[in-house]
Amino acid sequence: MDIPPVDAELALAEVRARREQVVDTNLVPRWFWPAIGGLMLLFIGAVESGIGWVIAVGTIGYVLGLGAVIVAVVRRTRVQVRFGLLGGRGVGAILGFAAGLTALGVALGFLLEALSAPFPALLAAVPVAAGLAVGGPLLMSYLRRLMLSRPLAGSR
Repeated sequence: MDIPPVDAELALAEVRARREQVVDTNLVPRWFWPAIGGLMLLFIGAVESGIGWVIAVGTIGYVLGLGAVIVAVVRRTRVQVRFGLLGGRGVGAILGFAAGLTALGVALGFLLEALSAPFPALLAAVPVAAGLAVGGPLLMSYLRRLMLSRPLAGSR
C-alpha cells in the first residue's frame, strides 16, 4: 500500500508538533529558576543570621516554598523525558550548569570568608541565585533545541 507524499508529510508534521508539545510540557518553567534562587537566599540568610528563631522561620519557609515549587512543577509535567531524547550532551549541560554554579558559590564563599566579609555565604549566593535566574531559562532553551533536533525514529 502506497501512502501519498502529501499524507506522509502531514503525518510527519503532526508527529513533530506532538513531540514539540511533549518537550515543552516537560521543560522546567521560567519562574522556577528565580524562585529557587530566592528560596536559597532566604535560607542562607536565615542560617547566617545566627538567631535561632530566624533560622527556624527561614528553614520552615524554605521547606514549604521548595515543596510548593516542586509540587507546581510536578503537576505541570505529565510525562517523563527519556534519556534518549535528552542524550549525553543534555545531561552534560545540566551537570555542567550545576557544577559551574556550585564552584562559583563555594569559591566566592571561601574568598569572602578569608577576607572576613560579613555574611560570606549569603554574599556568595547572590551571584549563584542570579546565575540560576538567568542561566536556568537559557539551559532550558538549549535542552529544548537539543531534544527537538533528535531524529523522530529512535534507535532500537
